Amino acid sequence: MAPYAASSPRPGFWAALDPAQRSALRASGRPRQYPVKTPLVYQGDESDHVIIIERGWAKVTSSTEDGHDVVLAVRGPGDLIAESAVLGGRTRSATVTALSPVRGLVVPAARFTGFLDEHPDVWMLVTGTFVQRLDDSDRRLTAHMSSRGPQRLAALLTDLAELSSQHAPPAPDGSIEIGPPLSQEELGSWMDASRETVARALNGLRRKNLIRTGWRRITVVDLSGLREFAKETD
Repeated sequence: MAPYAASSPRPGFWAALDPAQRSALRASGRPRQYPVKTPLVYQGDESDHVIIIERGWAKVTSSTEDGHDVVLAVRGPGDLIAESAVLGGRTRSATVTALSPVRGLVVPAARFTGFLDEHPDVWMLVTGTFVQRLDDSDRRLTAHMSSRGPQRLAALLTDLAELSSQHAPPAPDGSIEIGPPLSQEELGSWMDASRETVARALNGLRRKNLIRTGWRRITVVDLSGLREFAKETD
């Protein structure tokens, strides 16, 4: 069985809107800045607004019963967050925290649902986002049961490199710097592995000349090679 790999990144929510729809949303919301480590929304809070990330990266985490935070996903420029709680009429299911300085457009819940009523084609876009995120969650669970740590990490880094390349072009040598500044602990939480497993896997990928690393910085040197390594099995 193949290791975890999210479906090919699709354009973010904002990129999929036409100019008139963007103008309508801008008129309905207000901009807000979020410094690094600042929560955009909290798990368990009431759902009174949605946020569109205009710039920066954030992580989505969920707290377990024993108090551990598990990384579920990252969100970046153009992504819509907190919409499922608003549309489902329930409390937030996760916390979203800024990994880098984030600029967001905050739209009150009533104005967002009113926007969707006026632009019914956007409902399909939101529904498609739900489905993709559920699929990604299923693949993550499958990978935890079926693949080794180095392959899971390689697959995750491949996905993050492809996502990052949508927002910043590759370097002249073809390398891609991963946008979300994730720590080894955060990567381990996301791929269901210990920090030590991530450190060993990163060392192995460096030795294969597939990546370069720095503090909270990973650059994919050979994307096709990393993708192939992620597919290897025992």
